[in-house]
Order: sequence, then C-alpha cells, then structure tokens
Amino acid sequence: MMGDRDYGSVIKNAIDSIGKELEIDIDVKDYNTIHLAEAVQCLRRSYYDRTDPKEVERRGFNDLISGLLRKLEYGSEPKLFEIDDLKLKGQADMIVDDIIIIFRPIDVIPDAPQSSDLLYLNACMWIYDKTDGMILYITSDREEHTFSVTRDNKMFEQVVRRVRVLNDLLKDQKTPILEPSKNCIDCQYYQRCFISKKISKHVSLAEMLGLSKEN
Repeated sequence: MMGDRDYGSVIKNAIDSIGKELEIDIDVKDYNTIHLAEAVQCLRRSYYDRTDPKEVERRGFNDLISGLLRKLEYGSEPKLFEIDDLKLKGQADMIVDDIIIIFRPIDVIPDAPQSSDLLYLNACMWIYDKTDGMILYITSDREEHTFSVTRDNKMFEQVVRRVRVLNDLLKDQKTPILEPSKNCIDCQYYQRCFISKKISKHVSLAEMLGLSKEN
C-alpha cells in the first residue's frame, strides 16, 4: 500500500530542484554582460527574467538534459566574448574534437533546426573560435536527430545586434516589443503579453464596438 502521498508532486519538486541547480548563472544587475541564452530567445522574456522574474514550469527530466551535460566531463566552461564595452557570455553543452555540440529537448523532431538554436550554436562557434557545430534534438521517447552547422558571420551579427538592444532596454528600463512565436504559449509570461486584464462580466460584441442596441 503506497498510501495517499502525492508522488506526482514529489517528482515535480525534484525536477524543479534539479533545474534550479542547473540554471545558467546570470547576474541580473550586470547589464553590460548579456548571456547568449538571453540574446537568442524572446528579448521581452529575457527582460522580465531580469526585472520581474516568474519561475518557469519544467515538464520533465528531458528539459534538464542540456544543463546536466554541461556538468559532465565533456561539458565546456563559460566563456566571454568582448563586444566593445559589452560582454557576451556563452557556454556550449559539449566540445568534442573541436566541434561545438548543443542538446535540445523537443516534442517532435523538426525538419530544420529552430532559429534560436541556430543562433545559439553559431554564436558558440564564434565565442570558442570553432568552425563546426551540431544540434542534437531529443524527444521524450528517445528519438534523436542531429543537424550539422558551419560558422556564419551574418547570423553572429544578428546576435550582436540583439545583445546591444537588450543592454539598451535594460539600462533605460523599457520593455522590449513583442516577438510572437510558437514558444509564447508555454512562456511563463504569456498573460503579461497577451492578457492585460480579466473581464469579470459578459460584454457583448456590440458593447465592445461602442454600438447601442438602438443603432
């Protein structure tokens, strides 16, 4: 007899605890040092993570794979890339035979790499001065697929631009513009971006448009 204990909550708490231990180290007050993970994801999300954070909900151990691999023998050390008076901080999951490797959990193997993953991997190749990299996607049922990438200057310029933009917005305390994507629905800040307030009573379409019943 296992009793009435909620083992689902126990497992969830364990995942959350491990996740906190593996979180990327970001000094939220150091606006001149931007982490690569901040630059390639939605800038509004990165801004809120620093100014008014809300804990992310982790779905399972598959979400922890990238952080776990960074702790292993092949895991790389964080490295800084100077951009004038700013610093871009990045960390690859693994570096093997001069190849940068990042691991990403995913529900369904994509036909092509996700744009944020491409930007992250490409920037890592510049930060560590490597020319080749790989993205390895892994599903919860252990399906895997690898994409090989060669270093590209144009993509890195885009990351540098986003680093500068986020730095300016943080210094000026201005919320970044919306960057709608399929990732929004799972974002912990979804309601801040798309639902401004809760309407407590039913409002007809005519009332919303400012039309009276007499018109």
